[in-house]
Amino acid sequence: MMNTLLKLHDVHTHIGQYHILQGVNFEAMAGQVSVLLGRNGAGKTTTLKTIMGLTPASQGDVQFQMQSIKKSPTHKVAKLGIGYVPENQGIFSDLTVEENMKVAMRKENTAAMERQQYVLELFPDLKKFWKKAGGHLSGGQKQMLSMARAFINDSQLILIDEPSKGLAPIVVEKVMEAIVEMKKQTSIVLVEQNFMMASRIGDTYTLIDDGKTVHSGNMKELIQNEELKRKYLGIG
Repeated sequence: MMNTLLKLHDVHTHIGQYHILQGVNFEAMAGQVSVLLGRNGAGKTTTLKTIMGLTPASQGDVQFQMQSIKKSPTHKVAKLGIGYVPENQGIFSDLTVEENMKVAMRKENTAAMERQQYVLELFPDLKKFWKKAGGHLSGGQKQMLSMARAFINDSQLILIDEPSKGLAPIVVEKVMEAIVEMKKQTSIVLVEQNFMMASRIGDTYTLIDDGKTVHSGNMKELIQNEELKRKYLGIG
């Protein structure tokens, strides 16, 4: 039986006067890709930010490995073993790929260097542009660098927000392959608008609509459920 790594229970989040999340329930299991799905503005990105403590929950609870992290600041959440790949990629444009990786490392020890070598095998383009500034990389290369930065610290869970957004189909395929490979060593929560991509690599899904969880289950079941896809994703 798989362990529940992350659990959100009746999570509400306010940003200023706006009540964005209004009852999100979500679980991510160890060793799986758990996908958050929903239309634009449903609250998917805010859910990831709430997990990371960037937009703290005003109600409900967020648990990681059965420990509440609802009130934990972002740096402590990261230290517990949660990596975050934001939609804007979150890299340092003026630093080289090498420097971006060094900044991301918590400890520059033998284990970290071995992990870096693995990451470079996973993302060969990064090795090719090792001395190139992050701001001069292509969109796909920036996405790979952002994912590599989250992966370098042996995070137990990585949150990835819209990795395929704005990328050419051939690059999306590379990103998908990388996520499948990463899953062998970590667990992933994926926010993705590209249902084709999400359905191919996701193990489970949670549908969010207007800030609330409306359905969840096995991805194979959602693939067959035309009504849910039409109602909440506008597919079909």
